[in-house]
Amino acid sequence: MASRKDTLVRRASRVRRQIKAVANGRPRLSVHRSSKNIYAQIIDDVAGKTIAAASTLETDLKSSLKTGADTAAAAAVGKLIAERASKAGIKDVVFDRGAFIYHGRVKALAEAAREGGLNF
Repeated sequence: MASRKDTLVRRASRVRRQIKAVANGRPRLSVHRSSKNIYAQIIDDVAGKTIAAASTLETDLKSSLKTGADTAAAAAVGKLIAERASKAGIKDVVFDRGAFIYHGRVKALAEAAREGGLNF
């Protein structure tokens, strides 16, 4: 029987493989959710570089949030990553939820990023 970590790694790699097949050169918006924080990165897989990043650990964002582990914090990170992407000239991305279900905090981040101007 596979451990939980093995299952998560296998699911994340399956999602990334499907995303890279349909990306057409677009950068990837990768989301990681922990029990206390949420992180987002826009990654250019062709060059292998991170274009923009945001998380609830940033000092200006952390001071304005009650906690880093709720949907309000995820929405704030989504808006921030969309703002940083527009400064970098990125409009179209593919959404990489990793091993996380598109629900709750992950969904809140994605919807806030869409409202901020990212297309995916």
